[in-house]
Amino acid sequence: MVAEGRGDWVGWVDLIKDRIDASAITHTARVFTEIAADIVGVVEAEDRITLARFSDSLIRDNADRPRYPHIMLIDGNDTRGIDVGVLSTDQYPIGGIRSHIDDGPIGNPIFSRDCPEYQFTFPAGSSLAGQPLVILINHLKSKFGGNDSSSSKRRRKQAEAVAQIYKNLRDRGVEHIAVLGDLNDTPDSDPLEPLLHSTDLTDISKATPFDDGDPDEERPGTFGNGTKSDKIDYLLLSPSLFERTTGGGIFRKGVWGGKNGTLFPHFDTITSKVNAASDHAALYADIDIS
Repeated sequence: MVAEGRGDWVGWVDLIKDRIDASAITHTARVFTEIAADIVGVVEAEDRITLARFSDSLIRDNADRPRYPHIMLIDGNDTRGIDVGVLSTDQYPIGGIRSHIDDGPIGNPIFSRDCPEYQFTFPAGSSLAGQPLVILINHLKSKFGGNDSSSSKRRRKQAEAVAQIYKNLRDRGVEHIAVLGDLNDTPDSDPLEPLLHSTDLTDISKATPFDDGDPDEERPGTFGNGTKSDKIDYLLLSPSLFERTTGGGIFRKGVWGGKNGTLFPHFDTITSKVNAASDHAALYADIDIS
């Protein structure tokens, strides 16, 4: 039977989703597993269901249960479905969510994606038990296609907005805040000045010790080959969190560095750029709440 128009067809089509066991996805899951963070912010995820299926299928604990039972992603403003999301362990259920997709003039929102606020509560038994923790996840305007003045101006406007959201939280008495994500610019750039230099947030790279994942300690960047100009991903901590930081680092084992992948150690199962976990290395912070 061939339907020649709407009048010939009454029904529907179901598209079946199934796990894609590609090596790049497996390597991405391995990065999650080896870092073993309690709370993970992710950038460029398709949707919540896809993120949940990825996590439930490939990121399991020692008892073969999903390591991250709490997963949330709010569709942002990018029509390509490039969104930011969060995953957390059973000790950190999501207690509150606030989206900023509509911030700014109608029809011209500030954020290219979103700057969601995810609120957690420190678990019982910790020194911060019952106190709120807020995570702000970002993916600012990229330089793709050229870093023209309009791109820089929009990125600065976004950084100003993130800084204001952070300051509003502090004014409401929230002490424990982390701002993280792909900010798409370097620490000395004008667009990021409002966030990096006009707030009391501290970059995790200032922690001691800090493992940059490069044996030669010459690559501070997080993107691509890890050069200084490739430092575009950030994990920024409020003073109360940074004071409790016992270390941090850049986890590069899921990245293919250079033409031959030899700039820094990677998983031995990564044999080319195609099956790398990402072209962005992961950042992590160790925070003592005992």
